[in-house]
Amino acid sequence: MWTPAARAELARESLPYATSLSEAEWAVLAPLLPAPSSTGRPWRRPLRAVFDGILYVLRTGCAWRHLPLDFPPWSTVHRWFLRLSQTGVFERLAHALTMADRERVGREASPTGCVVDAQAARSGGVGMAGKRGYDPARRVVGRKRHALTDTDGRLLVAAVSPADLHDSHGAIALLRASRGLFPFLAHCFADRAYRGERVGAATTITVEIVEPKEGQKGFAVQPRRWVIERSFGWIARCRRLARDHEATPSSALAFFVLAAAMILVRRIARAL
Repeated sequence: MWTPAARAELARESLPYATSLSEAEWAVLAPLLPAPSSTGRPWRRPLRAVFDGILYVLRTGCAWRHLPLDFPPWSTVHRWFLRLSQTGVFERLAHALTMADRERVGREASPTGCVVDAQAARSGGVGMAGKRGYDPARRVVGRKRHALTDTDGRLLVAAVSPADLHDSHGAIALLRASRGLFPFLAHCFADRAYRGERVGAATTITVEIVEPKEGQKGFAVQPRRWVIERSFGWIARCRRLARDHEATPSSALAFFVLAAAMILVRRIARAL
């Protein structure tokens, strides 16, 4: 709730940009990012400044070439983004932060319950590189973001596909991928798009379909499932994700996972 006390706690006027990392946030992130090699050419740009540039693009949605001159050159920031995304750094970052935040609030690091859902993102426009698809249910041409969260809304596993892939196929991939990362998952909440043996028999995880109340019309908060809808809403504050501008699914996934990870970074940093 936006009270004067909350506004004062979350104020970022002392930072160069509202998207820049504070000292507490950098203290959370730094141990989870690559360290300089003891051999080879030393880094010309500090990794913190590069990461601030990536966060600026994520939060504001600007093109890489429009990055302000206060940051390292746009080509350097973009090259580092590709390096981190292609080596899986953002996924490992989100995984470590999820477990750390669960332990911070007194829960087991590895969850036993989860929620699955998908979100369609419109293509950035005509001529965008990369494969897209048409989702007739949402009437969207673009890509689909599949997400698996714990019962508090922290991202566990994510994937990106063309929008014409049915939600159930994406859920199968997420549930199977979760077995190695979170082996104690036993129960999953989902909506009616995930009904049937296709999803229920994919893994040993029990899939419970949360049905709307009989006679329900319009929007209503669904038990258990509302947490993932809230997570999608929080992540949607990052304007880079308002539309799908990425040429490759790996870059689209990297931005989505990074947006979810930064929610946990700021949450953990405020508790320090």
